[in-house]
Amino acid sequence: MHELSLAGSILRIVEDAARRERFARVTRLTLRVGRLSGVGVDALRFALGVLAGGTCIEGADIRIEEPPGRALCLDCDRLTAIEARGEPCARCGGWRLRPVEGTELRVVDILVEDA
Repeated sequence: MHELSLAGSILRIVEDAARRERFARVTRLTLRVGRLSGVGVDALRFALGVLAGGTCIEGADIRIEEPPGRALCLDCDRLTAIEARGEPCARCGGWRLRPVEGTELRVVDILVEDA
């Protein structure tokens, strides 16, 4: 379950920001996890919950945005929406797709309480 290591990395990012910006507690953490990222959102949410105890994100409202995927079709040279890797182009049926959106995993926003 690579989501546990991803959750650990997210927690380190937030804790580093807490030390640098001197905040005590996160009230809301917003993440963006693209549908083509290969990350299981439910597993990531669970892993963050497991790791949160005793940290600045304990009790935080964790929001996860899931932007859809888009890919450039190398056969028809157009952008097409895709829900998962391995789908054909919706326009021409071609299989040579290069994902251009929906692959990200980002910390978007951290709402905090002062120390």
